[in-house]
Amino acid sequence: MGTGFTVAQLRAAATDAVRAPSLHNTQPWRFRLHDGGIELSVDPARRLPATDPSGWAARVACGAALFNLRLSLAVAGTPATVRLRPYPTEPDVLARLVPDLPRRPSPAERSRYAAIPRRFSNRAPFWPDPVPADARWRLGEAARAEQCWLELVIGVSAVNAFAEIARSAHRVLERDPAYRAERAAWVRAEPSPDGVPTRAGGPQAEPQDLLPARGFGGLDRAPGRDFEPEPLVAVVGSAGNTVVDQVLAGQALQRVLLAATDSGLAVSLLSQPIEVPGAREALRLSLGRYGTPQMVMRIGYGQPGVPTPRRSVDEVLDLAATRT
Repeated sequence: MGTGFTVAQLRAAATDAVRAPSLHNTQPWRFRLHDGGIELSVDPARRLPATDPSGWAARVACGAALFNLRLSLAVAGTPATVRLRPYPTEPDVLARLVPDLPRRPSPAERSRYAAIPRRFSNRAPFWPDPVPADARWRLGEAARAEQCWLELVIGVSAVNAFAEIARSAHRVLERDPAYRAERAAWVRAEPSPDGVPTRAGGPQAEPQDLLPARGFGGLDRAPGRDFEPEPLVAVVGSAGNTVVDQVLAGQALQRVLLAATDSGLAVSLLSQPIEVPGAREALRLSLGRYGTPQMVMRIGYGQPGVPTPRRSVDEVLDLAATRT
C-alpha cells in the first residue's frame, strides 16, 4: 500500500471527477485530502430543495463523480480502495479513497477514461438507427460491474407504457411552482460555470413528442426533426434505496454513460419518473424488477451534443481541511 495521496493527485483526479453529470448541472460535490485519503462529500449548499428534497439526485451525481475519481486514479497508476459512508457522524462524506497497490491501467480503463471529456447529455432528437445488440450488452455489463442492474425497455407497447409513466410524472412536477422556479434558476442564457446553458437545453417540447422534456429554454427545432418514435430507453437500478445504494447507482450510471460514449452513442437523462414516488413504483412494477430504479436514459445515435460547463477544480477542493 502507498503512504497516501498528495494534493497534486487530488487535484488531477478531481479535475476528471467534476465532468460527471448532475441534475440541472448543479455539481453538488466537494473533495478533500484527509490523512492521506481522498474524501468525496455532497455539498449541501447545492441541493435542490424543490426538485430533490431527499438528496437522492445529489448522491447519485456524487456517485458518478466517484467513478470518474476512481478511474482517473487507476489510469494514473495509483488505483484506490474505496470505503462508502466512512464516518457515521459525518453523513455528507460519501466516500473515502486510499491508495491500493500500484499497477498499470488496463486497456478497458484507458478507453473508459478517454470517454470522460466526450461524455455529455444530448437532448436533441436522435437518428432512427437502432442500437446494435453488442452495444446494448456492453451497457448491461457496465451496470452489473458496479453492483447494479440495467433494464432496456424494448418494443412499442413497453415504450408507450413507459412514456405514459414519464408524462404523468412530468405533469405532477410541472404543477409545483417551486419546482418550476428552481429549474428556471438553473437555466443559463449567458456563459456560466454551472447550470444548463440554453444552447444545451434541447429543442422546445411539442405536443407530438413521446417523452417529456424539461423546459430549459431550448431553441425551436428544425422542420422534420421530431424525436424518434421508438427510442431505446434504459433504466439503471440498485438493490435498495439507501444512501449507499444511491452512490452505487451513480457509479453504475457513469460507467454506463462512458461505455455508451465509447460506443459512439448519444444519451440523455430522464429523471422525472424517478422524482415522483408513485411513478417510480409504477416503473419498477412495469419492469418486473426487485430493487429501486435510480435513473432513466434515452439512448441512440445523433449529432454531437453540446457540453455543459464546469466550475474550476479550485472551487470544489477543501484544501483548508487537508492534512497530509
